[in-house]
Amino acid sequence: MPNVRPSRAKKRTITFAALGLAPALLAGGLVVGATGVFSEDVGLTAGNSFVLDGHGHGHGRGLGQWGAYGYAKQGWSADRILRHYYGNTTAGKVGTADEVTVSLSEKSSVSVHAGAGLKVGGQTVAPGQAVSLSGGTASITQGCGGAVVKTVPATQVDPVDPAANRPANELLTFCAGGDAFRGSIGLAGGKVINKLHVDDYVKGVIPKESMPSWGDSGGFEALKAQAVAARSYVLAGLQQGRDMDNTQASQMYNGASGEDPRTSRAADATAGQIRLLNGKPALTEFSASTGGFTAGGLFPAVEDAGDSIAPDHNWKAEVSAGSIASAFGVGSLKSFEVIEANGLGAGSGRVIKVRVVGTGGTVEASGNDARVKLQLKSDWFSIEGQKSLPKIVKPTVGAPAVGDFLDLGPLGDVLNTVIPGLSALGSPDLSSITAQMRPIIEQIIKQGTTALGLKADSLKGLVSRERSDNSQGSTGTVSAPELLTDGHGMQGLVQVLQNGVLYFSPLTGAHALFGQALTDFLNAGGLAKLGFPTADGLR
Repeated sequence: MPNVRPSRAKKRTITFAALGLAPALLAGGLVVGATGVFSEDVGLTAGNSFVLDGHGHGHGRGLGQWGAYGYAKQGWSADRILRHYYGNTTAGKVGTADEVTVSLSEKSSVSVHAGAGLKVGGQTVAPGQAVSLSGGTASITQGCGGAVVKTVPATQVDPVDPAANRPANELLTFCAGGDAFRGSIGLAGGKVINKLHVDDYVKGVIPKESMPSWGDSGGFEALKAQAVAARSYVLAGLQQGRDMDNTQASQMYNGASGEDPRTSRAADATAGQIRLLNGKPALTEFSASTGGFTAGGLFPAVEDAGDSIAPDHNWKAEVSAGSIASAFGVGSLKSFEVIEANGLGAGSGRVIKVRVVGTGGTVEASGNDARVKLQLKSDWFSIEGQKSLPKIVKPTVGAPAVGDFLDLGPLGDVLNTVIPGLSALGSPDLSSITAQMRPIIEQIIKQGTTALGLKADSLKGLVSRERSDNSQGSTGTVSAPELLTDGHGMQGLVQVLQNGVLYFSPLTGAHALFGQALTDFLNAGGLAKLGFPTADGLR
């Protein structure tokens, strides 16, 4: 049998993972809701295939491109998008002469020309002439493949004007194929390289890594965010000694021939802008779709509500037992299960570790290894019919960017009252505002913790009198209160008990939901749709 459906458990225990709740330190933008309330005893047999329920496309670290598009359509600025995905970074600026060097993986030789002429080895090359490089020698020819006019020592061909953003007739164009590139073309270490200003480079990246059409459908700010991320990524990579090329191993890049007016406009609108981490360009990774929550890593994991529009926000994959066994080299497959996950987002979140058992041995591998070996869209997946819940190992979860408070509905009103003029700030002093906000968040936590404690004390004995089902009568604590944000932007605390949940927000106070009241609340959309409860539900 490929899939075994859940069997009914004798005892139900509520957990944060089962509720789909994602914890945070000073959480912002976390939308919570779930329909799978209880963990149940589930059996799994290794039949002909396994069905995987997954989310997202790619590694999920840093900016999610579809999520950025979704946020842009909601009115987010590029700056806010970048601060959301790249926590702990600050805005920075490159110099006017900052150049990058990338290798052109598909090129094996250099023979170029330019309508306005070019330069090589200190020599000016006239329009209509071309230059070929071989070893340390440059041959100037009458047109592509024509008679040699002159040879000079050189390993690089330069445009007539090295400045950024030059017109098309100054771009170096390959004789074979007609691909045009900004900046210089040369040979180094047996590779063909393109050396150019970082702003020119970004123009060749965005249309390959993103979708220019987003600029026509409310997503221009997402393209601007992509430009900043691309610029930061290449500078950070080069500073770290990485060999940057024009493939997915670095960033897709197709030179000037691949440029699009819409994405070039985004590059120009963000000229020189980068993100800094500890004063240096941040390695701003990005992926197509986060599935609704970023993976963490260099940047704190954050909820990605913008990703809801992504084509791969949710996906299914059927993988045969034979494919799994072969991929991990375990002989005939006995079992395949997720044993560790990060607990963020739908289900148990991204897979941290899987266990594959076969007649030839047992292998434990990372979620990313499973993604690569099984050719999955991401490492965020669950196995339909898995017997037990994986162990939750949570990464660092990001605090909200300062600007996010401006759109937090009721809480935003509270903050704007406490910090006069916050919503009108154009370029706020982030460190100052953060210092002012932190006591407010800490006060919510302090008041909420006290209120939840009082609510829990008031429930002792009450639930057991009102319910005849003793399995539902305990208010034993399962977890400490967690700071969360509902779908309306209100922040508060949520505390999971053995068979119920306590909720607190500054405007609604503390309330408890148990039994059918909790089930109805979650099935109706939970915090994401209904917001924090305004009354107790004990039945």
